Amino acid sequence: MDKHEFDKKMEQMLTEHKQLIQRPNEKLKSKTGIFNRYKNPVITSEHTPLFWRFDFDYSSNPNLLERMGINSTFNCGAIKWNDRYCLMVRVEGKDRKSFFAVAESPNGVDNFKFRDYPVSIPETEDPDTNIYDMRLTKHEDGWVYGVFCTERKDKEANDNTSAIAQAGLARTKDLRKWERLPDLKTPSPQQRNVVLHPEFVNGKYAFYTRPMNNFIDTGDGGGIGWGLADNIERPEIENEIIIEPNIYHTIKEYKNGEGPVPIKTKEGWLHLAHGTRQTASGLRYVLYIYVTDLDDPTKVIYNPGGYLLAPKKEERIGDLIGVIFSNGWIKDEDGTIYIYYGACDTVTYVATTTVDKLLDYARNTPEDGLRSAKCVNQRIELIDKNLDKFQEKLSG
Repeated sequence: MDKHEFDKKMEQMLTEHKQLIQRPNEKLKSKTGIFNRYKNPVITSEHTPLFWRFDFDYSSNPNLLERMGINSTFNCGAIKWNDRYCLMVRVEGKDRKSFFAVAESPNGVDNFKFRDYPVSIPETEDPDTNIYDMRLTKHEDGWVYGVFCTERKDKEANDNTSAIAQAGLARTKDLRKWERLPDLKTPSPQQRNVVLHPEFVNGKYAFYTRPMNNFIDTGDGGGIGWGLADNIERPEIENEIIIEPNIYHTIKEYKNGEGPVPIKTKEGWLHLAHGTRQTASGLRYVLYIYVTDLDDPTKVIYNPGGYLLAPKKEERIGDLIGVIFSNGWIKDEDGTIYIYYGACDTVTYVATTTVDKLLDYARNTPEDGLRSAKCVNQRIELIDKNLDKFQEKLSG
């Protein structure tokens, strides 16, 4: 194309990109009363800046071809920063490498715009092959910590699929310049889905962990773990315990892991986690809630049965099937909670709820009965409670 056509096409691309960024989102009617989904994903690969993907120099790219494509944008850490809703997005290029980038919104449900540059996370002496799924913790020590999965090739394996996953750590005071800390050391061979608790516990840094024997399978007694580290600059957990186990024939039978940083409420620490089970089409990931004691975060006080949020309709379309995952949520001062969740490892959606609704749900929803007969009895109790009222209304 000639220079005139080039300029015209570039202007069209910029206009369409601006329209996408500024597209209003629509809150959908809730069928459960617990939360509201939104119609459009808040972050997609098309939301990334055009100048990340295209060379706009006519002399070097006269056909205006994409040079460095983006495959997906998902699994975002989240934090409220300077009155902006900030997502630490996992951006995956077409080369399969993931990196972090901050996207900001004035309202938390649409108009998310990426900063001009992605985040530069310094490497350790053993360079990361891939980094992803950062949780952001505003800690009482004054730092904002990013805990993420760092993946490296298993050098002892003779294939190109074996990997070692550990919990990488970095910290910042401004969400721009990051200081890399050593990876977290634990008794487990591998770690994923590690979250730093926002407060000191017994004067130590507290971590939620997920013990793993290898890159895929959870460790013995797998589930959500807990451990304390004396020093964040040389983080090491010597004693790792399981506080939220995986359980046979439940939504978390195969593995479960902590999602975002727990929210402190008047009744306890509110947790969002993911659970997985095997199906004929592969692993199914859902999100669920549990609550732990304010003074002892290792003690689960509410554990409602079943999932809170499962993949639905368009959320099932993407690189994976039947997967939603969250490592970021934001609580506003008025109690509104914005849950950001990745769909099928491809795009990011949002759902909104409140602290009060989630506590009500957690406190009053029966725990998993673990057997069909017990679950039937639980449902009969609910039917008995409601049936007379329904009959009165029908007869009237």
